[in-house]
Amino acid sequence: MHKTTSRIQIRYGETDQMGVVYHANYVIYLEIGRTDFLASLGFKYNEMEESGYVSPVLSIDVHYKKALRYGDTATVYTWLEAYDGLKMTYGYTIVNENGETAVAAKSVHLCVTREGFRPVRVRTAFPELNKAYKLVLEGDA
Repeated sequence: MHKTTSRIQIRYGETDQMGVVYHANYVIYLEIGRTDFLASLGFKYNEMEESGYVSPVLSIDVHYKKALRYGDTATVYTWLEAYDGLKMTYGYTIVNENGETAVAAKSVHLCVTREGFRPVRVRTAFPELNKAYKLVLEGDA
């Protein structure tokens, strides 16, 4: 399975009054993992935007298991769980320095036109990315 690793140094401003990472900041960590995953396939998200497309989140499912704190180094593991030519489902695990799972998550995305938010098939808009996704799911990437 093609999986990327992203390291996150937890900053003070990402924590709440209890000294733990504020729950919404984990979604930012997932985004870092997802963009690193795309980069590992030779694709940059900003290139998608520059060509008139965006990939909004359709759904996100986050399970908080263990708190991360200021000064911790978290590791985000990201992989592609499903792809049907239109929707992409990414899986994530965020672990602490001891390898304990802090978060398990999934997010579903769709490729749409920037103007009008009309859905487009990835194979049409980004044939190279379509090929890379298929190879990842077949275990060849």
